[in-house]
Amino acid sequence: MIVEQILNDKGHVVVTLRAENTLQEAAQLLDDKRIGAVVALGPEDTIIGVLSERDIVRQVARHGAAALDMQVGSTMTRAVVSVHASTPIDEALQTMTDRRIRHLPVVHNDRLTGVISIGDLVKWKIAEAESEANAMKSYLSAQF
Repeated sequence: MIVEQILNDKGHVVVTLRAENTLQEAAQLLDDKRIGAVVALGPEDTIIGVLSERDIVRQVARHGAAALDMQVGSTMTRAVVSVHASTPIDEALQTMTDRRIRHLPVVHNDRLTGVISIGDLVKWKIAEAESEANAMKSYLSAQF
């Protein structure tokens, strides 16, 4: 199974913003869309960063309410870890575990095609395990 299969199920819609947006605008966007992270795009829609709920909370803890006037570009993670659409799901899950991240932009031909979360991967793995268990039950009941 590959990452693209998850995107085919959940959709390829990606919520993005620009580095010039404020953390207030980003927080509102995250709340409106009920998501945990957003991709920041630069010129020609290239990925320049990822901003998560945790990033915003850290800035509020450090700077109080004034943090909400800060720009996304000063807070986002710039060393973006991404995966290709053809990446195996287990490899994406390992990357997220090793890097301690919860969201991965997905790229294909150097273009952002989606974002997967740790929840997406766990949901897929649970469905896969249930399918295997049901297949085994069917096999065993046919044998006996």
